[in-house]
Amino acid sequence: MEDQKLENLLNLALDASPSERTKSQQLNVGYDSQENTWELIVKYTGNLKEILDPGIQAVELLNNFAVLTVPESRIERLSEYPEIEYIEKPKNLFFAVNQGKSASCMSSVQSEFSPLGIPLTGKGILVACIDSGIDYAHPDFRNPDGTTRILKLWDQSVPGSPPEGYFIGTEYTKEQIDEALRAPNRQEREQMVPSRDLSGHGTGVMGIAAGNGTASQGVYRGVAYESPLLAVKLGTPVQGGFPRTTELMQGIDYAIRQAAAMGMPAAVNLSFGNNYGSHSGESLLETYIDAAAAVGRNVICIGTGNEGSEALHTRETVRETVDVELAVDNYETSMNVQVWKQYVDQIEIILIHPNGEQAGPFQEILGPQRFLLGTTEILIYYGKPAPFSLSQEIYVEFLPQNQYIDSGTWRIRLIPGKIVDGTVDLWLPGGGVLGEGTKFLFPSVQTTMTIPSTARKAISVGAYNSRYFSYADFSGRGFTRVSNEVKPDITAPGVGIMTAAPGGGYGTRTGTSFAAPFVTGAAALMMQWGIVEKNDPFLYGEKVKAYLRRGARRLPGEEYPNPEEGYGALCLRDSFPV
Repeated sequence: MEDQKLENLLNLALDASPSERTKSQQLNVGYDSQENTWELIVKYTGNLKEILDPGIQAVELLNNFAVLTVPESRIERLSEYPEIEYIEKPKNLFFAVNQGKSASCMSSVQSEFSPLGIPLTGKGILVACIDSGIDYAHPDFRNPDGTTRILKLWDQSVPGSPPEGYFIGTEYTKEQIDEALRAPNRQEREQMVPSRDLSGHGTGVMGIAAGNGTASQGVYRGVAYESPLLAVKLGTPVQGGFPRTTELMQGIDYAIRQAAAMGMPAAVNLSFGNNYGSHSGESLLETYIDAAAAVGRNVICIGTGNEGSEALHTRETVRETVDVELAVDNYETSMNVQVWKQYVDQIEIILIHPNGEQAGPFQEILGPQRFLLGTTEILIYYGKPAPFSLSQEIYVEFLPQNQYIDSGTWRIRLIPGKIVDGTVDLWLPGGGVLGEGTKFLFPSVQTTMTIPSTARKAISVGAYNSRYFSYADFSGRGFTRVSNEVKPDITAPGVGIMTAAPGGGYGTRTGTSFAAPFVTGAAALMMQWGIVEKNDPFLYGEKVKAYLRRGARRLPGEEYPNPEEGYGALCLRDSFPV
């Protein structure tokens, strides 16, 4: 089945054999082999309930997006409905205080001697983190009387009582968490609210954005330290390992709807991402975030990922034949390469095995093409432009005939035909799923931001070392592909940040995951000043981004905006329009 209403990767997954899907890192994501169903993202018009067959579960999201659970046999029929505009499969996501606050010009606006006339603490602004969960018993997330600051906690990984309109996880209220906190011991507490942050990532993120520093007598206090909190723990109910984009979209939807129901503006933090996509803001996940950012009064902040120095991206301008060299480490069980170009360009592709065997030039036809080089099976899929994109993807999947794909230096030969633009971008999977030696030999550090930080209306946050006021080389860089959108918007401290850790203490964290919550907290303080304190009732969304860009600090001699730092380093004090 080749259906142009389905994204390229979904078409390939449906055409692949069960063995090929099982071996692949990407093709089986979203598939439940026991039920023979797919979790899918759709953009639609009209009334979804009126057109769906019985047996299809639907979570209707904001702005005519939805997450569906569909039997594989019904996907073709689903795509035939004119109300269904486009369908994508989910992708896996991966992770991408004290000194950092000072460097970001926050201490003064939090103090009783604030130049704004009042100390800003985040009061009245909901801070929402969609992450790996939260240690709800940590003192930094509790009020002085011991009750929780968390108004809602949705743990998608604990089956039971999901929020209304959703089908996964369990929702816990402030009252339930408070009851658990009164339990005489940890065992009884966790029986009442059995939600745990096993990695500590979400706890650390929330500690920076909004921890109150109680466990450190205020030393490691976060940014919006009096904000009410909302936490979503992303779950993996079908497949182990990484959470999926479908779960992230539901988490965003939940946070924005809850904030609206509570009558509060919201600062929403996302510190997950992936490398799959055109990096142009065109996927359904990115367009959904842009649409969600326009609902209610919110700001969505996203870290740019930690792939800046990982050699997982390269870019070529193809005016003559070019060989892209790709080193493949020993013991790789599978791998894929995405080749993205403008559809207007015609470029032939040949794949060359380390032993010199060749496959190609590949034909630009619909449907999968299969080749065997050495003991490695090659799956090729040529995509077409989508309704939201002028780009073309050529997806190359490497699968082992035995246990591992063949190691050594592979070459991807790009041969120009009719060329108008000539720019070709290639990406490997991120998130540490590949061996250390698997990389492009001549990488490009630009456009290494992970998706969805490429969403246009989000505030995209890179990392810098605030002790040396120097750029962090791991931080994902911009600009966006094709559209050349300035991303990141700004940078924030992301090296050696002390923040809350599960168990009631603190630990040091590094990465753009821990730069983003500085900006999330800053956005909460700005919205408090504007909306709660009635200085500017429209201070949310793009307006917050504009003020933060204008107030950013810049390194001497640098040209701004630039792909490393965007408009500069976060400086909250200088971002207020006073």
